[in-house]
Amino acid sequence: MASQMNSTTNNISGSLNTLDSNAPHNLSTKDDSYDPEFEALITAMLNRLGENPNRDGLQRTPLRVAKALDFLTSGYTLSVDEVVNDALFDDPCEEMVIVKDIEFYSLCEHHMLPFFGKTHIGYIPSGKIIGLSKLARVTDVFARRLQVQERLTNQIADALINILDPLGVAVVTEASHFCMMMRGVQKQNSSTIASAMRGNFRSDARTRQEFMNLIRR
Repeated sequence: MASQMNSTTNNISGSLNTLDSNAPHNLSTKDDSYDPEFEALITAMLNRLGENPNRDGLQRTPLRVAKALDFLTSGYTLSVDEVVNDALFDDPCEEMVIVKDIEFYSLCEHHMLPFFGKTHIGYIPSGKIIGLSKLARVTDVFARRLQVQERLTNQIADALINILDPLGVAVVTEASHFCMMMRGVQKQNSSTIASAMRGNFRSDARTRQEFMNLIRR
């Protein structure tokens, strides 16, 4: 009887081990770990803040924060060429193309607090156009980093100049910054606008004004 029970127990254990070894690595368990070194830093921060990292609500917080920060800064591991891929097309169009109200979320490099808002992008093709969704993807490449809005705006404009060689590029960003809203001067209704003009948008006031009028509609 005892030997039968032992045999049954061994069979169950073997089945569980097989199941575990075949399980997808992204399945979450209570004891899983994502990046032990990163999680240890977050645990130390919780201790420094006077919290107890072992209480129920915080036991998995280091893992969650590590994953969240890796996602929010995933732009460091992406390139513009990678996200644009082959979505460039020869076309004789030489009229202004605008995609506006592209949502973005970023982290202020001074306080690592969020700033978020909308990007408006316009360009005048010179024999080549880009898939419209790629303008949003290029925005995310630079937004998902530690940033300042001014640099973010210019990086988007310069990237489009490099890959499209257009007659001109215009980028305007509008954002709310938590570092101004929830700390410091605490101005909840403040917003920031930054612009970057290249080519015809910089040299021709009428072209620039047309773009500004269209994004305000």
